[in-house]
Amino acid sequence: MIPADEKLLGERAVWLESLGAERRLAGNTLEAYERDTRQFLQFLSAHVGGTVKIRDIEALRPADLRGFLAHRRKDGAGARTLGRHLAGLRSFLRHLERKGLVNAAGASAIRSPKQPKSLPKPLSGRQALSVVSRDTQMNEEPWIAARDAAVLSLLYGCGLRISEALGLPPEVFHAKATNLRVTGKGGKTRLVPLLPIVAEAVETYRKLCPYHLEAGAPLFRGARGGPLQPAIIQREMQKLRSALGLPDSATPHALRHSFATHLLGSGGDLRTIQELLGHASLSTTQIYTGVDSARLLDIYDRAHPRA
Repeated sequence: MIPADEKLLGERAVWLESLGAERRLAGNTLEAYERDTRQFLQFLSAHVGGTVKIRDIEALRPADLRGFLAHRRKDGAGARTLGRHLAGLRSFLRHLERKGLVNAAGASAIRSPKQPKSLPKPLSGRQALSVVSRDTQMNEEPWIAARDAAVLSLLYGCGLRISEALGLPPEVFHAKATNLRVTGKGGKTRLVPLLPIVAEAVETYRKLCPYHLEAGAPLFRGARGGPLQPAIIQREMQKLRSALGLPDSATPHALRHSFATHLLGSGGDLRTIQELLGHASLSTTQIYTGVDSARLLDIYDRAHPRA
């Protein structure tokens, strides 16, 4: 139960619905904003000593919002999480302001927490190829080993997010397919090249899969025939890390980082890589220039006789 009155909860529901329908935010982002505002209303309920009402939101001061962020930091939330908390609350308050219910200036007066600058940690080319090979998969069931290899091949060979790969239907892999139409964050679609070796991995899985793969349904299935869950692939990747001696940073998402970093290192331009990854902003893609520069400096330090 959320300790807020019906009017406030109703406006919150309208706001969340508008984020999905109008702004087309990703499902994970919507879930995070729902959780963030729920936690905030619970915090505010303890602050005001009862059910939170619109007038309590109207009376918010910057100090109240800072208090919530400090409370969450005490619970272990990092800078990225705190930044998302603040972004969600600002959005909700702006929604209420547009309705003439509150003044959202207080939230705008708070600076977002400084985000740590951390570079993606890609795998080397040899490591990535080992991970996506069917021969290295840990599952003894042939069709499941082929499935895992196909999913991981899509992450590295096409730069997909794991949710994008698991959402693909069978019909996109028709006989003459040379690219994939992928639906990414916010429902945005993009075209990515389909490498023959990736198509071959998918076709091997399809031939071995014991379940009927009907059009429109998810291509990749779990052991019992239901849609394959990301946690399964994450768990298999954990086993591969141990078997292949890979670092803890070797996750399914690291294969997407590897895709971008290896393209950039081979002469790919940032704008093209941005389109292939489905990044809304070029600044998001530019982080890979830091990865490539760090790699070059590392090679220099290890190889140059005067280093």
